[in-house]
Amino acid sequence: MTVGELAHLFNTEYQIQADLEVVKMKGWKRSMLYEDTGLPFVMPSPNMPTTDTVNVYPATGLFEGTNLSEGRGTTKPFQLIGAPYVKAHDYAKKLNALELPGVTFRAASFTPTFSKNAGKLSHGVEVYVTEPTKFEAVKTGIAMVKTAHDLYPDEFEFLANDFITKLTGNAYVKDMILTGESLEAIMTKVDAERDAFLPIRKEYLIYK
Repeated sequence: MTVGELAHLFNTEYQIQADLEVVKMKGWKRSMLYEDTGLPFVMPSPNMPTTDTVNVYPATGLFEGTNLSEGRGTTKPFQLIGAPYVKAHDYAKKLNALELPGVTFRAASFTPTFSKNAGKLSHGVEVYVTEPTKFEAVKTGIAMVKTAHDLYPDEFEFLANDFITKLTGNAYVKDMILTGESLEAIMTKVDAERDAFLPIRKEYLIYK
């Protein structure tokens, strides 16, 4: 959803009752990638320097709630994921074996200059979105976090501030990973929530 569509949804569903006016864009279609707009890309954050970062962020942003680096302090934030304890080739192999749509993973090593593991050689993966229209960011992010947990249960940690719960919007993703539930079981619950939301979403779409 666009920011304007979300504004209408929040205003009504949460009974904010603001005097809200959304100016509709011209020439934009929901199927467009940013590159299709012909507009220059302006960084919304120092850690989101390219549209490649934008594509992966809804997936790899989940690592902000773990002790793995999400690539802050590198030239490819959110595209590089890892930690000193990860074995890069094993992690990449496990992720590629999942055959997640529209994405592939390359074993990579990097040393963040700041943030998590600053100055420490970290190992993990570089994330490549190969087909943006097929890429399922939520499923990919959960799969990446769960795979890291399952491969390295003694070293992997969710941060004590429970930020992962804020990032996922629920407690069950973290709980199901910790209790060893399958990726399929987790995604069944995620999909059920999505399916319940879609009819609500439909009422607020400005761009059909």
